[in-house]
Amino acid sequence: MKNQIRKALLYLNQCRKQPNEVSTVMSFLFKRHQLLSFSERLSITRQIYRISALVPCPHLQHEILSFINAILAIPPTGNGCIVEAGCYKGGSTAKFSLAASLVGRKLVVFDSFSGIPPNNEIDPDGELWHEPGSWCGTRDEVERNIKRFGVWPCTQLVEGFFEETLPHFSEPVAAAYVDVDLVSSTRTCLRYLFPLLVPGGVLLSHDGHLPDVIQLYDDDDFWENEVGCKKPVIEGLGTRKLLKIKKRVPVQNFRSDCDLITFARACELDRQIGS
Repeated sequence: MKNQIRKALLYLNQCRKQPNEVSTVMSFLFKRHQLLSFSERLSITRQIYRISALVPCPHLQHEILSFINAILAIPPTGNGCIVEAGCYKGGSTAKFSLAASLVGRKLVVFDSFSGIPPNNEIDPDGELWHEPGSWCGTRDEVERNIKRFGVWPCTQLVEGFFEETLPHFSEPVAAAYVDVDLVSSTRTCLRYLFPLLVPGGVLLSHDGHLPDVIQLYDDDDFWENEVGCKKPVIEGLGTRKLLKIKKRVPVQNFRSDCDLITFARACELDRQIGS
């Protein structure tokens, strides 16, 4: 155990310049978890840092751990796969596949594998936020990185631009991670993924720092007319990069007091491992 603690402290030292990294990694490592032992949590932490060292990963570990926590909090009896929209070189996919495998869920990954699509989204300086073709990871690159660092058997890659692939996807979704860089792509992902999100399911967005994306998430008309529901509670909107939505559970979905108690316990587990 002393050796495990020493290794944990080494990882905390790596992220000392990012306060969110320290608090999230400490929470993940040292809080009791119903599914994972301390050594298993340490192994995941070690693996995600190793992946970041060997695969280009434009994210922070606390963002990845936030979604891993959401995956681990999925009730065992609940429905739904795990979805990642936008995977770049597959570093995040490899990390998420570790958690997906632990909970016995399929990880479905949507990406063009040819970079950012053609767009006219302009930054305040009049330049494109992202040039077409940028942030490209080829399918071969992504598959190779998942096989080397993650869990390939639980992973399914879906190739194509979101407007071409998502309309044909109809599986229930327990947790979704959206990192797509454009407001147009965010719009498409929300239109097709949010209705598939199961009650109590979680959607995280990595693009909460982009002004147009913030405006979209805050648009009541968009939610009501394009998604088909009232605007949900969006944690972090306008204040942080990583946004979180937990889909409300209608009261009529509870068929008994036992269902209600089970859901309350799942919410408490989610709160404990996510805090």
